[in-house]
Amino acid sequence: MIHHTMIVAFDQPIPARELDQYLKEFKELVERSGLVESVAAQQHIRVPGDDHAPVAVASAIVQLRLADLDALNATFTMPGAVDLIKRWQGRYPYKVLWANHEPLA
Repeated sequence: MIHHTMIVAFDQPIPARELDQYLKEFKELVERSGLVESVAAQQHIRVPGDDHAPVAVASAIVQLRLADLDALNATFTMPGAVDLIKRWQGRYPYKVLWANHEPLA
């Protein structure tokens, strides 16, 4: 099993309702692909220390649980992914940092 943990950081503040919609659409896309065992997504919980982040502050975190590296690699070419990314990037530019790892606990 492998986890693909994504930290999503929008360039500018995004309304909570819009962020929820982005996460919903992303989760639905991934679930429909049949490539993941599970997907979880949550908004970042802001704290005062975020003002001093050395790199960026997350808007949300997403975690995919997959059977193996083949399944993970296939997610990068799943149908609809490019369209979803382009549509949301056009509305609210963002960056994503990710880590691929075995379960942490």
